[in-house]
Amino acid sequence: MRSNTWFALLVAAGLAAVMTPMILLAAGGGGGFDSVVHGIESRYHTHASRIPFMGLVSGIAGIATHGGVRGLHVAEIEHLDSPVDGAELNALVEERVGKGWQRMIRETSRDGEQQSLIYVKPDGSRMGLLVIDLDGREMDVVQVSVDPAHLDDDMGEFRPHHHKRAHDSDASDTSGDEKQDGGESDQGTN
Repeated sequence: MRSNTWFALLVAAGLAAVMTPMILLAAGGGGGFDSVVHGIESRYHTHASRIPFMGLVSGIAGIATHGGVRGLHVAEIEHLDSPVDGAELNALVEERVGKGWQRMIRETSRDGEQQSLIYVKPDGSRMGLLVIDLDGREMDVVQVSVDPAHLDDDMGEFRPHHHKRAHDSDASDTSGDEKQDGGESDQGTN
């Protein structure tokens, strides 16, 4: 009796191990960075170089931005054998990017040598960004998860005093000069 119980548990664990990836793919768990990079590698018969120690770099970025940036993935593809058709690249990425991602920007140069695709995906209070940048015979693919609230707070440190948001200047500005014209003054930057 005891060996039948163990056998049943092993069979159940084996089925779970085999079926879980299939269920995740069917539920939209596929897509994103890895799927796009593998699709590009397959289509253009090339190999993407992953940046070494990207996990460490991503961790440092998370600490430096107080959690504003994390989950950084970067792949570089150099020396594509032939020119990349922009419409074909766009279709390939659309097919591979996965459920929930929406293209926000597609910019193509007149000669078609440069193309940038930017996709976004809501991720709770965070936002996923996937950027594909083609420059002639080289391509970069970057995915990152950002927290817009943290990034906006961090960027406030770098704004000139007359470019701060209206609610930043409410407490310190009693003259109302900085609130004219939508919160920015008419003065130029230094």
